[in-house]
Amino acid sequence: MEIGIYSLADLGPDPLTGTTISAKQRIQELIQAAKLADEAGLDIFGVGEHHRLDYAVSAPAIVLTAIAQVTKRIRLTSTTTVLNTIDPVRLYEDFATLDLVSDGRAEIVAGRGAFVESFPLFGYDVKDYDALFEEHLHLLLQLNEAENVTWKGQFRPSLQHADIAPRSEQERIPIWVGVGGTPESAIRAGSLGTNLALAILGGDPIRFLPFVELYRRAAVEAGHRLDQMKVAVTGHMHLAKTTEQAIEQFYPYYVNYWGYVNKQRGMMSHISRESYNRMVAPDTALFVGSSQQIVEKILHQYELYGHQRFVAQLDIGGLPFSKVAAQIEQLATEVAPAVRKAINNS
Repeated sequence: MEIGIYSLADLGPDPLTGTTISAKQRIQELIQAAKLADEAGLDIFGVGEHHRLDYAVSAPAIVLTAIAQVTKRIRLTSTTTVLNTIDPVRLYEDFATLDLVSDGRAEIVAGRGAFVESFPLFGYDVKDYDALFEEHLHLLLQLNEAENVTWKGQFRPSLQHADIAPRSEQERIPIWVGVGGTPESAIRAGSLGTNLALAILGGDPIRFLPFVELYRRAAVEAGHRLDQMKVAVTGHMHLAKTTEQAIEQFYPYYVNYWGYVNKQRGMMSHISRESYNRMVAPDTALFVGSSQQIVEKILHQYELYGHQRFVAQLDIGGLPFSKVAAQIEQLATEVAPAVRKAINNS
């Protein structure tokens, strides 16, 4: 089981102090968080992509290249790349460069994104949302296979014996398809032979079991080897010494996070304490609690999905970096070893 962390680099105010840090400080803290995670022995560090002033990262490959310079072994991935509105050639070449700089540690998680600002920004029509993703994913996979590509599609100029350079250090860059709530996306990932990254932010984890089953069934039907295809689970997490402390500490940050995220989407929301208490219950997929509580939740999902990777988002809602750093240490030294031991002994 690979275990790691990711960040979307949101720039929300700390609900306890009202302070919002700058984009510069947020990026510097991301680099420091990755360094801590690498030194502590975590396996994955991911950075998301947004094109809004309330997020600090619009170019994951650049931030991950900076992180590559201060880390040694941790794998570096986008979480996620908004594939609808990025040129797949530029995407491949950027991550191939990251792969060379990092000595073969680059990965791509391709998703469709929760916001649509990038469509007009890069000259795309949001009505082509699904078609763009489909076309760009097929092209990205072709670019990952061959250094000279001939290709024709609907939205991008054709390629005629085009050299795609540089080539990655790895034979192929690992590509994951990020899936939130669309079964068709899981089927597509299986049919194409990519890895699958499930975004599970709460509720009963059994809801996502059909996605994993559809993915693996589609992979088998397309002739892919399941032992070469991975499933990852991503989700929100807050760790403390006891579950009670974690629940109490996280509440203002969690409410704050969904308050400004839903406002960004033109929605108003407030999570009552009663609702929050249900969200963090032991049988849910919101990872809030002691190390033992988190271990039990990860292992419960492993029993359901048999996945190979778990990646947590620790830094939402304006949480100060000092609290993020403490959780990285706890995740690496208490949670990860216990999960791996349990799985190895099963």
